[in-house]
Amino acid sequence: MPGPTLRVRAGDTLSVSLRNGLADPSNLHVHGLHVSPENNSDNMFVTIAAGDSFDYQYELPANHPPGVYWYHPHHHGFVADQVFGGLYGAIIVEDPDPIPASRERVLVISDITLDSAGTIPAATAMEKMSGREGDLVLVNGQLTPSMTSRPGERERWRIVNACVSRYLRLRLDGQQLSLLGIDSGRFEAAHDVDEVVLAPGNRADLLVTGTAGTSVLRTHTYDRGMSGGMMMGGGRSTAADDVALASFIVTGDDVATVAAIPGQPVPRDLRTATVTARRELIFAMGMGSGMGGDTGSGMGGNMDGGMGGGVGGGMMSATINGQVFDATRV
Repeated sequence: MPGPTLRVRAGDTLSVSLRNGLADPSNLHVHGLHVSPENNSDNMFVTIAAGDSFDYQYELPANHPPGVYWYHPHHHGFVADQVFGGLYGAIIVEDPDPIPASRERVLVISDITLDSAGTIPAATAMEKMSGREGDLVLVNGQLTPSMTSRPGERERWRIVNACVSRYLRLRLDGQQLSLLGIDSGRFEAAHDVDEVVLAPGNRADLLVTGTAGTSVLRTHTYDRGMSGGMMMGGGRSTAADDVALASFIVTGDDVATVAAIPGQPVPRDLRTATVTARRELIFAMGMGSGMGGDTGSGMGGNMDGGMGGGVGGGMMSATINGQVFDATRV
């Protein structure tokens, strides 16, 4: 893990044949792509039973924004367990005009918990309520890998937060960081930053200019809060300590200055657009039957592994306008 990086361009047709080798149903979500949610495109309601296959086809519009996206299963009730287990990968929509860089890296950051037998233990009741954070935080499936560069090299880092619940507050002290954008948003000019915060599912397009020395890519403490309720009080998430993710070693002779970054097209400003409809959506957590509740996963999936699968009547259920999720109701 992660799965292969898919590279596409605006206007492309992406065809994917998915074979489900799991014991549970699954499906595929292309997270962030501006494509149809219907038929055999990015359709959350497709169910691929264990052992079955399904052919997806995604038509990217000609004006699709460049950037870093990702894919993962999104079958309701199984999302968090399947993503936590390692099913995800990056998608790159290439820039129409290349951004000068000495090197590009795709960094998919995830977390996982393994028992002494090397298997993933079942989520606890507390983790089902408040979101699961793994004991190990990995970069491209590796524990604290090393990366090397030369002084003056400008690297482009495409970062995906593939953790189901962990927030990443990323720092690379001692190096120069410039942020091109978050998710599909792109700044007109890169912003110099000291840190980048990514919630689960967020992506960053980051430029790193090397300064001689060894730096450590870390995720620092971030209090994302916890669900309150009868089973537990409030408090902090389990990510109470900073975590070293990777070493970045910059050594050798200086390299020539990389060309300037061209100006980037920015999204249309919607603040002055005509409003054609208004909705009020009230998100809440309440005591319920545990049927279909989204129980704290950043991926939108019930962590018990299915609707009512062992949660029982004492669990909290996520509601929108007082209703729990129902796949048959639009």
